[in-house]
Amino acid sequence: MTKIVNHWIGGKTVEGASGTHGPVTDPATGEVTTKVAFASVDEVDAAVAAAKQAFATWGQSSLAQRTSILFRFRALLDAHRDEIAELITAEHGKVHSDALGEVARGLEIVDLACGISVQLKGELSTQVASRVDVSSIRQPLGVVAGITPFNFPAMVPMWMFPLAIACGNTFVLKPSEKDPSASVRLAELLHEAGLPDGVFNVVHGDKVAVDRLLEHPDVKAVSFVGSTPIARYIHTTASANGKRVQALGGAKNHMLVLPDADLDAAADAAVSAAYGSAGERCMAISAVVAVGAIGDELVQKIRERAEKIKIGPGNDPTSEMGPLITKVHRDKVATYVEGAAAEGAEVVLDGTGYTVDGFENGHWIGISLLDKMPTSAKAYQDEIFGPVLCVLRTETYEEALDIVNASPFGNGTAIFTRDGGAARRFQLEVEAGMVGVNVPIPVPVGYHSFGGWKDSLFGDHHIYGNDGTHFYTRGKVVTTRWPDPADAPAGVDLGFPRNH
Repeated sequence: MTKIVNHWIGGKTVEGASGTHGPVTDPATGEVTTKVAFASVDEVDAAVAAAKQAFATWGQSSLAQRTSILFRFRALLDAHRDEIAELITAEHGKVHSDALGEVARGLEIVDLACGISVQLKGELSTQVASRVDVSSIRQPLGVVAGITPFNFPAMVPMWMFPLAIACGNTFVLKPSEKDPSASVRLAELLHEAGLPDGVFNVVHGDKVAVDRLLEHPDVKAVSFVGSTPIARYIHTTASANGKRVQALGGAKNHMLVLPDADLDAAADAAVSAAYGSAGERCMAISAVVAVGAIGDELVQKIRERAEKIKIGPGNDPTSEMGPLITKVHRDKVATYVEGAAAEGAEVVLDGTGYTVDGFENGHWIGISLLDKMPTSAKAYQDEIFGPVLCVLRTETYEEALDIVNASPFGNGTAIFTRDGGAARRFQLEVEAGMVGVNVPIPVPVGYHSFGGWKDSLFGDHHIYGNDGTHFYTRGKVVTTRWPDPADAPAGVDLGFPRNH
């Protein structure tokens, strides 16, 4: 019997009523293992209504109440991390270690939310004028929504909802319909931790559900992570409906390798950053820029390491890379490799014919390495979101920097060098939101914020960290003057001495 994933509204499972379902496949086998209910407009409205009703009390709840629930949720999440990782592997396909790492990074934001009382401290200035004080406070927005991608079905939602609900908001999550089970399990753990009904809701679906959240008058803010075209649409549509928006888009992350770099360390980093999680992550390194005469040696070192990666089902402990999420996506990734030579690249490794014995119907693709890639090629220009690494060659640092800064994306970047002066120049001159120095995937820790520049971010706020707290709250300034009790009219005695 096929498993059915339903909505979570008002603290309980709610069966889909639209009559529309989407397939969820096991990427290792290609088999449909699950059906997910797609929400109608009425079902989205029900989730928002539950969240609005819950906000009436949750928005007034104490910081102690919110953080005590989050502490219990953190303990439950830690205890169930293997189970959640198994759900991720079953529907996304990534290997178990990658899935566990995803849960761990989500836990970082839960940790931050548990300490939200520090982030929400206001400011006070006394005696700005005679007996006048001014204070600044931050208050929750109300109902907020998150629309999240398939590549991190647990981590990206946890980039959003822990901070949102810690700040006093209520939350409606629309996860990816390709791997929805982890989000529902998170909802169950929140409920077990004592979160009041309606504070956290999950509705599954497609564009119908997304568009209703973007236009619903009771949704005050929308967080999104996904591709650049959809991020631009989310930002434009939600903003037109008067909502606060943070929409994180796609990426083409470059890694510069200077002639003085430790090439073994650079090759290790390039392989793990390009092919980890099958390249299905917005912080993957998809372009290495080799500066000077090191190109041939660096490519050979990358090739030697890449050829040793064991590809197989994510639940096989010996697998280091799993399949891609869907057959359609697998076939699209393959087209970039198949057309690379005609566009001027040298195909060092071609993984398009790869398959796994016993799992021939899985969404498999092997490691691909494309050298001497021209910037005019589609394999360079597009976000491939698969295990394809492009290598570009330049003579100078300045030429390499120009390539990076000419990209329409500005998510993450890295430089490998032993020269501190070169690294310092790069971190100041590169046009990207996150920079690694001898670190290939510079995803910030939870108490710093994640976000890119240019077409990698639409909106003014990065996600989580201080930016996340500011995004999910709005400021208020209060100016106060109180008469001194000693100035009270005659006949009223509060025990204060008279000043005259």
